[in-house]
Amino acid sequence: MPKYIKTDKLQDNVFIPLKLSDQIVEGTLEFTIQYIIDNKIDISPFDIKIKNDHTGRPAWNPRVLLKIILFAYSRGIITSRDIQKLCRENVIAMALSENSIPDFTVIANFISSMKDEITKVFINVLLVTEELSLLGNTTFALDGCKLQSNASKEYSGVFSDLEKKAVKIEEKIKYLLETHKVNDENVTEKTDEQLKKTIEKLNKKSEKIRKFISENEKKLGKRYRENQSNITDNESAKMKTGHGIIQGYNGQALVDDKHQIIVSAEAFGQGSDNDLLTPILNLALENYKELGKDDNFFEDKKVIADTGYFSENNLAYASEMKLDAYIPDQFFRKRDDRFKDKDRFNPDAEKTFKRDDFRYDSSKDCIVCPNGNELVPSKQKKKVKNFTYKRYIGKKSFCSKCPDRTKCLRNEKVRYRIFQIAIDDEGREYTKEMIKKIDALEGRDIYSKRMGIVEPVFANIRTHKKMNRFTLRTKEKVNIQWLLFCIVHNISKIMRYGDIKLLLLSND
Repeated sequence: MPKYIKTDKLQDNVFIPLKLSDQIVEGTLEFTIQYIIDNKIDISPFDIKIKNDHTGRPAWNPRVLLKIILFAYSRGIITSRDIQKLCRENVIAMALSENSIPDFTVIANFISSMKDEITKVFINVLLVTEELSLLGNTTFALDGCKLQSNASKEYSGVFSDLEKKAVKIEEKIKYLLETHKVNDENVTEKTDEQLKKTIEKLNKKSEKIRKFISENEKKLGKRYRENQSNITDNESAKMKTGHGIIQGYNGQALVDDKHQIIVSAEAFGQGSDNDLLTPILNLALENYKELGKDDNFFEDKKVIADTGYFSENNLAYASEMKLDAYIPDQFFRKRDDRFKDKDRFNPDAEKTFKRDDFRYDSSKDCIVCPNGNELVPSKQKKKVKNFTYKRYIGKKSFCSKCPDRTKCLRNEKVRYRIFQIAIDDEGREYTKEMIKKIDALEGRDIYSKRMGIVEPVFANIRTHKKMNRFTLRTKEKVNIQWLLFCIVHNISKIMRYGDIKLLLLSND
């Protein structure tokens, strides 16, 4: 018979000597968090909110709560109950919390109430990165990270869809009641109780939808089309991601290229990046003013962004700020010789018509398509920034029966081809300038650096740190959480690349 080592089986109490101060080891992330919070963060904005100088019970120290929360987030623990549990079970969390266990309600209320203070904490951490010379301040990359929110995708839709959902639930209740009457003889006390619970649950769902429709207005988009609302968190939005469609927020971040420090960040309740370049750059400029820079800081600085930010308005704004911007259009790879064989594994891939395949006939003032259809001029003209475009429209009867329809139109719902030509040159056409800039060898080389600057930041936040979803609701609170994610990322960069000993010496 085999022999095994005898174990205690937890029958006797074991006393383990533990010195909490020894748990915070120099060079670790928790050491960096403790040093920065204790020495570099201005806590006075938190102190202003506490009014218990003469009466009232003592409040939790904001420094302690901040240290606990940032440490927990760095471990991928983002719910308040789990953070409370961490303070009870993890010796490092015990050391950071100074051997205290804040209730989960205290933690939750502290996080959700940091609307004004979180920006100042973010800037204080950014000041540390500047003090340690971790910012290059020459090249920046901008991108968005779409994360799932604490909202049900099931309760999303335009008002007519939500109305149909409520009707469907009510019809289900009627069906259950009718079925219950028919089978009345076979109903037991147990099944009767289950039915009551089911109907009660369905009634609550229906009432929730009806109440939302009566108390809220429709969300209208740019073209006054109704956008989808969400009953759980109406400020979140449905977004397309590489992992499917989610109900969430779009966390934007502008990243410095030297050590991938986030210099400005904000969460938005929209999936499209098109309108987000201006607010993020304005926010970055405000942050740099806090670092002692002037209003012209971004002049001649390189800013790289992907095709989602390509628009006349964004490029005009970048020019106004005198930025050296690199934002390609969606077709830039098709013009790149390095991608000319991208369909080599699919020789039967269908080629689409390009702009050069269309010909202008000056005698008839029309555009002739590759199949001979004449696109006639429209009476309406389109104004975009400093340019007026003349529109040429194809015949529906021809386009609907054209054998090359799939090569010309985006999808089956598009009924005819539209071709536009700029006729009034009232100023610069920034999109054309950017296309030439990106197509140049230098432009391609600079743009290729984008992925190496900003994508690893999101990989660190989402995958390594496991901060891959938002637990709060409404844009205001989600933005607090997104900034906390970014602060954790920046502190981890300080730990890795910064010399904390220099800061310790400077304090001495």
